[in-house]
Amino acid sequence: MLSQATVSLRENGSRSPRLDAELLLAKALGVGRAELFRDPARVPTHEEAATFEGLLRRRLAHEPVAYILGRRAFRTIELEVTPEVLIPRPETETLVDVALEALRAMPLAGPGPEDEPLALDVGTGSGCVALALAAEDPFVRVVATDVEPAALAVARRNAARLGLARRVEFVLSDLFADVGERPFDLVVSNPPYIPADEYAALEPNVREYEPRRALHGGADGLDLYRRLVPGAALLLRPGGVLALEVGVGKAGAVVDIVGAAGAYEPPGLRHDLSGVPRVVHARRRGRGSGHGGCLRSHDIRLRCLSGGCRLL
Repeated sequence: MLSQATVSLRENGSRSPRLDAELLLAKALGVGRAELFRDPARVPTHEEAATFEGLLRRRLAHEPVAYILGRRAFRTIELEVTPEVLIPRPETETLVDVALEALRAMPLAGPGPEDEPLALDVGTGSGCVALALAAEDPFVRVVATDVEPAALAVARRNAARLGLARRVEFVLSDLFADVGERPFDLVVSNPPYIPADEYAALEPNVREYEPRRALHGGADGLDLYRRLVPGAALLLRPGGVLALEVGVGKAGAVVDIVGAAGAYEPPGLRHDLSGVPRVVHARRRGRGSGHGGCLRSHDIRLRCLSGGCRLL
């Protein structure tokens, strides 16, 4: 069964036919993928075989495996994904790396949650970036926005299942419109950045299934950056950080947009694991981070209390 499915998927253009077949069979059997190897002689029931065939037909129609399974792993968390949200990509983990480094370099001003760094994730989708930040940095508070109510519903379910609902606030908003005037220490976003001509050439599993609004970035792929960069400058504290994921070949153009805003220090670039410039990041001009308090790092956590700072 697996071998035949693997051949069919390979002939249909799947980049990972064996893995796809294993994941679909595991779902049909109601087990984890590892169980397939622990009991390789197991013969599926007629009902399980029929379920597998149905899942395979969906994959042969180019539906992404993540949508068929209803879930996707991202860094240390697993997320529910539906056709209402973009499927999290490995490249976006680089954006989280940059954001975490920025947050961990910020001080804590006092003992209460209101003194902890405040991050804004614009266009949260499944919540992957916001929830990864909250899961990996116990001191950050996150506001996550999306213009699509259905996407926010998915993100909220993910937050609840991961036990992070108290740490992440979800706001229905077109970019920053409804987040209020509170100052942020970090603004992070993975905006749609596929240019119009490239969108038409996307693989069917992306173009036909994933939400167009989360992918299509206008004629040159930069429409949202032209709004994000100056808008973020109005919300960031002096010394706060803007971090943006960018498409292949678009880093230079986004650096130019950041420079033209006149509100940021010279931007930097971070490459993903494939060596592609993937994240443009820049610090808001001004002194300090706006917190003043005790420095944090990857290895040390200091919380300021009355009378001084305590090592955590």
